[in-house]
Amino acid sequence: MTFNIKSYLQQTTSVAPLVLFRIGFGVMMLMSIIRFWAKGWIETIYIEPDFHFSYYGFEWVKPLGDYTYWLFIICGIAAFMVAIGYKYRLAIITFFLSFTYIELMDKTTYLNHYYFISLVSFMMIFLPANINFSVDAFLKKTSFKSIPKWNIDTIKLMLSIVYFYAGIAKLNSDWMCRAMPLKIWLPSKYDLPFIGETLMQQNWFHYAMSWSGMLYDIAIPFLLLNKKTRWFAFSMVVFFHIFTRILFPIGMFPYIMIVGALIFFDPKLHQKVIRVLRTGINSLFHIKQKLISKETYSLKFKTQTQLLFGVFFTLQLLIPFRHLLYPNELFWTEEGFRFSWRVMLIEKMGYATFKIVDGETGTFFYVDNQDFLTPFQEKQMSFQPDFILEYAHYLGDHFKNQGHKNVQVFVESYVALNGRLSQPFTDKTVNLYQEKESFKPKHWIAPFHDDIKGF
Repeated sequence: MTFNIKSYLQQTTSVAPLVLFRIGFGVMMLMSIIRFWAKGWIETIYIEPDFHFSYYGFEWVKPLGDYTYWLFIICGIAAFMVAIGYKYRLAIITFFLSFTYIELMDKTTYLNHYYFISLVSFMMIFLPANINFSVDAFLKKTSFKSIPKWNIDTIKLMLSIVYFYAGIAKLNSDWMCRAMPLKIWLPSKYDLPFIGETLMQQNWFHYAMSWSGMLYDIAIPFLLLNKKTRWFAFSMVVFFHIFTRILFPIGMFPYIMIVGALIFFDPKLHQKVIRVLRTGINSLFHIKQKLISKETYSLKFKTQTQLLFGVFFTLQLLIPFRHLLYPNELFWTEEGFRFSWRVMLIEKMGYATFKIVDGETGTFFYVDNQDFLTPFQEKQMSFQPDFILEYAHYLGDHFKNQGHKNVQVFVESYVALNGRLSQPFTDKTVNLYQEKESFKPKHWIAPFHDDIKGF
């Protein structure tokens, strides 16, 4: 049976899965903002530090001092408005811009699921998630029953890319043949009831977790897409994410993925859930208004939106493979590591000693990193080359502004990767103050004296 793109783009389906996804997404994002604030992370991550690591090309994105709290308030309000579907288009645009700005303020906070949230919120700008069971529909006194099928399939595809790419990223010799880094992490969970002092200490269990994690990530999109295996797959999603949440401090990510996986279910299930929610809300607020129900919603700028999504997904399929353009070991240099769904694949520990030298006299002194960085920033900086380079330039500018002449910045760094012994990480003879950040390979990263095979 051949696939006809024109016929596919004309197919319609119930809007219910997209509506329920909108509600779940908005609620999860609001809870995430509240959680971040409650833990005091706005203060410790964005306000207290004097220096913040920036993404290349986004150096202009900086914390806003005490106004950073207002940025989080705006983001939280936007998430709530998305959930209830009030002024949806304005709300989702505001959420996308505010959330993405928050994530760009400091590179030390990078997590794959933050990147995922920015991508999904961008997609939702162009999807009609407010045409049913929303405040917008209530105010317009009109709701729609169906939308183009591809609108919902875009969300499914985004979730599938996350899982599948995370799975193939695990097809490497460290994960498969050495059970690394789980062999380092799992024994530390000795305090878990029942399994901490038994399973978590067993070598076979480390391998079982590694292999099952790889197989789960690769298979789960296909199992969710298949109606016969969907409930089994969803039970696996719930178990896997709850179990990993118990093991590792990964925040709201497990719950976001569980809620997201619901979109794979038949629209009838979503319709039942919405009927229950509607009955409860109508009863609570004594709403008796009847809406004009229409059939299929027609997208404005349909062709342009389809082209946009085509470009968007082409980039999503290609970007995770950009590391192939770099000559050195990915896990060592991390050139092309971010934004590629490489989840929990490496355990790196390092330390970096910076030396400020007068290029003419040769006099020098060493820097105490604690004078400039928080412990979390120093930890992240110690094993990531772009962090090291940016910090070297910050130090060079700092001491130059203090009146030091002919400033040069050298670093001696050692890093241990996935249980290996520490190795030199940088060429300590290179003046990093003269090196510029770019997409080119960093020649001053020391060679990796081992071989990791895989994707």
